[in-house]
Amino acid sequence: QVQLVESGGGLVQPGGSLRLSCAASRSLFSFSAMGWYRQAPGKQRELVAIITSISTTDYADSVKGRFFISRDTTKNTVYLQMNSLKPEDTAVYYCKAGGPPDYWGQGTQVTVSS
Repeated sequence: QVQLVESGGGLVQPGGSLRLSCAASRSLFSFSAMGWYRQAPGKQRELVAIITSISTTDYADSVKGRFFISRDTTKNTVYLQMNSLKPEDTAVYYCKAGGPPDYWGQGTQVTVSS
């Protein structure tokens, strides 16, 4: 069983930055890809950013140029740097390790509000 532990969420003002972390219990190379997803109240969970096993990345249009996904394979950790945050970025952010099977973290709340 794989464990994913997210951290770094919180309350931030519009225009601010946060960095989320996702620590995996085993090597990132054992997964096809690592991704960050988010789910706002009343909305479906959506993909935010993804990084593959060969370090290619992709982003949702809504976050391109503001969010950046990266990984540290020595720490089995994936990061999501979020800049120029907007109120519409408010959501619970989840980390996913791609298989199959897929594994999900417990989520971390990000609230963007003045």
